[in-house]
Amino acid sequence: MSNRFITVQRIGDIRRISKFTYPVTCGLIVDGFAQDAVLSIQSIKKFAPKDTAIAILATGDFDIEPLANEIDDRTILIHIIGGAGWGEAANTLLKFSPSPVMVIMDPSTIFTGDAITPTIAQFEKENWSVIGWHGGLINIEDEWRSVTDVGPGEVDVIFSYYMAMKVEDALGATGFNIRAAYYRNADIEFSLRVRQGYGRLLQMELPLEQARHHGYYDTEPEYRDAQSKKTYDRILDRFRGKNEILVPRR
Repeated sequence: MSNRFITVQRIGDIRRISKFTYPVTCGLIVDGFAQDAVLSIQSIKKFAPKDTAIAILATGDFDIEPLANEIDDRTILIHIIGGAGWGEAANTLLKFSPSPVMVIMDPSTIFTGDAITPTIAQFEKENWSVIGWHGGLINIEDEWRSVTDVGPGEVDVIFSYYMAMKVEDALGATGFNIRAAYYRNADIEFSLRVRQGYGRLLQMELPLEQARHHGYYDTEPEYRDAQSKKTYDRILDRFRGKNEILVPRR
């Protein structure tokens, strides 16, 4: 255990993220490329309200010093030396969230303005469970094999580039699938769990941009494709044909 951050061997050893509470927490799962993740963290600090917490789960045995240098009174770092699957890490952020709203976001996502305040305003305005930056509608004509981006509005799916959620609703939908070792399509699977539980998802324009997406472009292609397929096969097995859980087409 460091004086600055928590170190555990296994993700199951985590007992708490923070002893303090915050209105919103931005949760990042970082499994390498720490210096690039720092740019995301610094952008949150620059533009988000000052009472927005940042929870970093560093998974795997890599140099986390750049992340440790970002620790302050609202930035928390937990290093899971043995690594963790993406779905399990996302669930840990939800389970131990120090906030009623958790924003699970990719470390390639950069704030160019305050994305938190308009997100919270929408949660307060209507009964949304998940609000995000990119998403879309399940393509029924393609037999559920793809998602079509139709722009801002109510959607079936929100992607994990920036995925704000009411923690109570997310846990009520049983969270993310712990079998999702890799991020890709895990957000689709989670979104459909929320829809099946009558939760509503909103896609909106937000002041965000994406830098290099290491989780996709710098992952070994065979592993990336195999894990993505496993998750999407689960989606098709469980949800395909259940059109009643989808929002009206537009």
